[in-house]
Order: sequence, then C-alpha cells, then structure tokens
Amino acid sequence: MKHVILGAGPAGVIAAETIRKHAPQDEIVVIGDEPELPYSRMAIPYLLMGQIGEEGTHLRRGGAAHFDRLYVTLKQGRATQVDTAGRQVILDDGSGVPYDRLLIATGSSPATPPIPGIDGPGVHPCWTLEDARAIAAAATPGARVLQLGAGFIGCIIMEALAARGVKLSVVEMGDRMVPRMMGPTAGGMIKQWCEAKGVAVHTGARVEAVERPGPDGAPMGVRLSTGQLLAADLVISATGVKPNIGFLEGSGVRCLVGVLTDEHLQTSVPGIYAAGDCAEAFDKVSGKTIVSAIQPNAAEQARVAAANMVGKPAPLKGVTQINVLDTLGLISASFGHWEGVPGGQQAELTDEAAGRHLSLQFDGDRLVGCNSVGWTQHVGVMRGLVEGQVPLGPWKDRLIEDPTLLMQAYLACAQAQAERGHLKA
Repeated sequence: MKHVILGAGPAGVIAAETIRKHAPQDEIVVIGDEPELPYSRMAIPYLLMGQIGEEGTHLRRGGAAHFDRLYVTLKQGRATQVDTAGRQVILDDGSGVPYDRLLIATGSSPATPPIPGIDGPGVHPCWTLEDARAIAAAATPGARVLQLGAGFIGCIIMEALAARGVKLSVVEMGDRMVPRMMGPTAGGMIKQWCEAKGVAVHTGARVEAVERPGPDGAPMGVRLSTGQLLAADLVISATGVKPNIGFLEGSGVRCLVGVLTDEHLQTSVPGIYAAGDCAEAFDKVSGKTIVSAIQPNAAEQARVAAANMVGKPAPLKGVTQINVLDTLGLISASFGHWEGVPGGQQAELTDEAAGRHLSLQFDGDRLVGCNSVGWTQHVGVMRGLVEGQVPLGPWKDRLIEDPTLLMQAYLACAQAQAERGHLKA
C-alpha cells in the first residue's frame, strides 16, 4: 500500500508517523512545497524573538534522519492536479506520483489584500522561514514597522516584532483588535493594553496604498483610509489565510471553504482524506462543518485520518473553535460561539482597571461560547464546558449571577455527566 501525503506541516508529519506505527511495511511519501525540512509555522515568532534558531522550528529533532529511520520519503514539489481516475498526483514539474491512499494536508496561505503597492519590495507576509529571514534582516531596533491586520496571527507576530525593539504600528479594518475571536469589550481592552506597551494601533482603518518612497526619507509610505500617511521601513501583511485547495478543481473532491470531510476525515472521493488547515470538518458545538486552522485540531485530524487510511476505523469526535492568545503578556481566550446564539442568554463581568473581562454565552443550560481577558485560571474549564456540552442545570443561573463560579460549576456538572455515562455503560 502506498500512502502519499500532500503537505509537510504538523498534520502531514503526524499522519506519516501514525501510518508507520500501524503499517510497518507500507510505502509513505510526504510532499512539501518548500526546500526546508518539515517545520512549524507557529515557531516562527520565537525565531524572530531570538529564543530559538532555525533548527528549533523543525517539527522533529534529528532532521532528515528522523524520517529516514521511519522509511518516510520526503519530496519537494507543489501539487497542481489530482487525477482521481488514474490515482496519481501531478506536481509542478509535470511528474506524476501514484497513490493508493492520499492525504490532503496542504494547509493554508496568506490572503493578500488587493492593495496598490503591496506586491513591491519591503512588504512581506510572516508565513515561511524565507519570510522570517527577510523580516529579521529588516526589523532592526528602531525600524519603522507597519503591520496590516490585528487578528490572531497578527497578534502573535506583533509580539515578536515588539521584542525586536522596532517602532511598531498596527492597522486593523475592524473596530477592535482580534475582531473574529473577541467581542467589543475584550477587543478594546487588548487594544488599550497594546497602546500602553508603545504600539500604535489604528482600528477601523484600511490600508489604501503602499507608496514608494515614503515620507521623512522612509522607503515606503502607507496611506490609510483615515487620510494618514505613515512612514515605514518594513510592512508585514497579516490579514488572514485561505486553504490551499485550488489544485483540486476538477478532481471530484468536494470543497466548500475547505476540503469537505466525513467523520473519518475521508473526502467525497473514496481513498482520499484531508486534515489540518485545509480540511473542513464537523463542529459539534455549531452543528456545522468548519475550517478550524489551529494546530491541536490539525494534529487530531491527522491521527484520525491516518488510522482510517490503514484500515483502522476511527471517528473524529469533532472540532471546536479554540483560541488562546498571549498579546504582549495579556492572556485572552475565545471558545465556540463567543458572539452568542439567537435566543441564548449571556453573562458578563468586566474590571477594566484590573485588565479582566469574562463573557459567557448560553444556549439553554449549556455553555456554548465565551471570551476572557486576564482570567487565566478559567481557560481549561471554559474549554471543557464548551467542548463537552455539559448540561449545567441550576448552575446556569448561578453563573449568570456570578461568572467567576466556572470551576465550581464544572466540577459539579461534569462529574454528574460522567456518572450518568458510567451508569449507562
């Protein structure tokens, strides 16, 4: 049996290792489109901070030798087509790679906005090791750096840039920071925190053009919808990502936002599976399929897909929107339907002076979403209640009166749920 894995990120590597564990004699080929050993994009900020070297970004110690020991073939190439009838992947050099089982783990790519001048010199995403090298060369102490986007990825990059001692400005189209995971109060508090740390934050603003040269002798000027023209030595685009699925056009593999999968991570074409940032899987909280581009989900999807690829049936228990973020030392979290559901109730507690905010969203007597800023002790409990869809009973009303009782509610209700499950078993 020959397994071909498209993508050499965390999902691809974990899938390869899982296949090898269960199928010692099967052939495994991992195809990545970069000339690097498999590495973690999530480690790039730590590389920019100087906390690790490039080897520290590698997914496995030992480099190529690790994959040699597992008899996993690493191949560089970019898939341009999947020939499902002929059961082969066509690469950008025109060659074909046959497969018996195929895993699509191609991840995502930066979604570059159509801004005049954004494709010119001095503008980089922060996505690859090549990007990181260019940013490290330009983001020297005192350099004027402007970042487009203050979402989840943008805030992680921002922390790395601030640590390099640059003069940092951030532009976000939304009316607050992290608008796709935080409500107005939480997003506003994160903005205030960043400004207090010396970051200039422009919310409710769009970048209309990147001009060359810029004002005050700068190589670039970034013109905003507010009329401001900001000088910049380096511009970083962090305006979101999109799944890498264009090569599947005409293949018969059904795609919506990402590659649509069933509970076994199999696609609409038998023998072809998907995992990671390009996969669209079922979210048990919302009852819909979603692309949840975070590494824990990618890892679990990879393990489930790989098990099914070698004939060991395993269902995916579901994915949940999970985000925990450290923004210049301020911890925030977002789970599930943080914005609430129609007809649902909510509870909020805000202490701006202490930098704390807690927002709980209920559907009936279940916690379906939450936002928190500064409440680090509740992160695990919030995730457990949202993911576990734990019936709260009378504890729901107690939480509406006092949202800080999350731990007590979890211990009481989750234990009761576990006991009910034990009795049924």
